[in-house]
Amino acid sequence: MNRIQTIRTMLRGMLCGAGQVMFQQSVSCSLFFLIGIFWGAWSEGRMAVAWGAVVGLAVSTLTGHLLRLKPSEGEAGLWGFNGILLGCALMSFLRSTPLTWCVLMLGAASTVWLREGMNRVMRRWRLNSLTMPFVLICWLLLAAAHSFEGLSAEGLPTPALHQEGSIHLATGPIHLIFYWLRGIAQVFLFDSWVTGLFFLAGLISANGWAAFWAAFSSALALALALLFQAPGTEISLGLYGFSPVLTGIALGAVFHRPSWRSALWAVLGVVLTLFAQGAANVILAPFGVPTLTVAFCLVSWIFLLPLFRSDSHSEKADHSDWHNKRP
Repeated sequence: MNRIQTIRTMLRGMLCGAGQVMFQQSVSCSLFFLIGIFWGAWSEGRMAVAWGAVVGLAVSTLTGHLLRLKPSEGEAGLWGFNGILLGCALMSFLRSTPLTWCVLMLGAASTVWLREGMNRVMRRWRLNSLTMPFVLICWLLLAAAHSFEGLSAEGLPTPALHQEGSIHLATGPIHLIFYWLRGIAQVFLFDSWVTGLFFLAGLISANGWAAFWAAFSSALALALALLFQAPGTEISLGLYGFSPVLTGIALGAVFHRPSWRSALWAVLGVVLTLFAQGAANVILAPFGVPTLTVAFCLVSWIFLLPLFRSDSHSEKADHSDWHNKRP
């Protein structure tokens, strides 16, 4: 019976890794996320991306167990969220070959020990590495793919100076709703508005405040991208929404208790994340790698580093961990 219970706990922790991409330790949320991933992969004819997400999630979770890291983090799904993102990203930008799958498994395992190391270093500043382990490992592997013919970088842009390319952007109400939902779906690198609905439903099932900030942040980022005339192609695909969505959830519903102060903090963070996203697009274009969630990480650190509190408690804030926090 103990062995059965152990396996059940491991599987639950593995599943929760999907929800932890948006800070949710929830089986129902994770199931909605996985349904959204498989729907998006099927609708876009990229089923390898969905299976890559599953493999990345499984390998990174298993790595945490093999390294005998803190069991409570495994049960919360904190070993798997970087791995599932890496699986989505690599299978989005690289052709599905045996070598690519091997690289994916190596990368997913690497995110776990990089996360552990980064968190040890950042704990002195009371910060968390967030999704930066995913970003760094993914950049390393995707940049290397430009050098290796055995890793076909068919989905990666050619390294070049940033060139502004746009389309005529339809701005009818239905189109704007699609763009808004795609901003949420792009957290896992999908441009399916239906996937965005599944993700939003998952957040609603787990945490109403997180769902609100995901929806609001994507809408605010969309409005600002239109106001500042960002490239129409990127707006239509939701590429200015995903990092603001994560920033909004982090600042508005996870690391601060919901209040008017934390709401103001989150809105400012979302706005700055939009500009960080635009800057990252330009800076990384010569390297031929995507920005991923680097804008979210950098802006969240900027807002969390001062250790401000949004409530009246006198004790110092600690942003090095989130899975025990509840709004």
